[in-house]
Amino acid sequence: MLELSMNRKTHSTRILAACFWAAGLCLGTPITRAEVASAVQSTDRTEYVIGAGDVIKVSVFQNPDLSLEARINENGTIRFPLIGVVRLGGLTVSAAEKALADGLRTGDFVKEPQVTVLLTQVRANLVSVLGQVGKPGRYPLEVGGTKLMDVLAQAGGVAPGGSDILVLSGQRGGKPFRKEIDMPAVLGPSQDNTADVELQNGDVIFIDRAPQIYIYGQIQRPGVIRLERNMTLMQAMATAGGLTPRGTEKGLRVNRRKADGKLEVIEPGMNDLLRPDDIVYVRESIF
Repeated sequence: MLELSMNRKTHSTRILAACFWAAGLCLGTPITRAEVASAVQSTDRTEYVIGAGDVIKVSVFQNPDLSLEARINENGTIRFPLIGVVRLGGLTVSAAEKALADGLRTGDFVKEPQVTVLLTQVRANLVSVLGQVGKPGRYPLEVGGTKLMDVLAQAGGVAPGGSDILVLSGQRGGKPFRKEIDMPAVLGPSQDNTADVELQNGDVIFIDRAPQIYIYGQIQRPGVIRLERNMTLMQAMATAGGLTPRGTEKGLRVNRRKADGKLEVIEPGMNDLLRPDDIVYVRESIF
């Protein structure tokens, strides 16, 4: 599938170049090769960059003996027939095609080489998606400029028990990088696209479980409840089905762990906000 998509991409780029050239002829204003290259490049700024571990398939038109499937080694090079060692790591697919074609032409091995490079396996540009997602694992950045939400969608999205806060970590400019991203801000009505950051090789996406509270006593459905944003005690009790016939709103208690680790017992109002890991006890009515 990846090879097919790359092949289509190369084919469509060549068609686009031909269209630009033909348009210039029809208008009576010849377009230079540099202008065509610039126009095509502007439509393809997100081409994949080859790296160590990637597997590529190289073919040269009308020269089947030069066909090769190779893995980019740790130095970013491959050994190609006639040319020898060629550094392709750090190049885009089209730049790799040009580098191989230039080598064949310069060495006078092929007069007008037409080289095609297909990416068959992505191993160099990977990100890890961990935690509360549908399909945790490692995912390739098949094109440059891949965004956070693109990879999250590949991983099956956030699992039902996942948090709204996503943690992205990695390196930027050779320094450790960590960012907490509020997903509702990205996907909600505000559409904060700046939070949908561009991913880089080695990034780790982690989604923790959603914050929870615990409620027991004279409540219809005691147990664990997902703590929604700005959830009040009244909302939590409603989520748990409300009071039993023997329950009362008087004397409600919340066991809450403080920053120093000690447990405190408070008597909140019905409109007070709850915090993660609060334990709510609903008393039985005396009458």
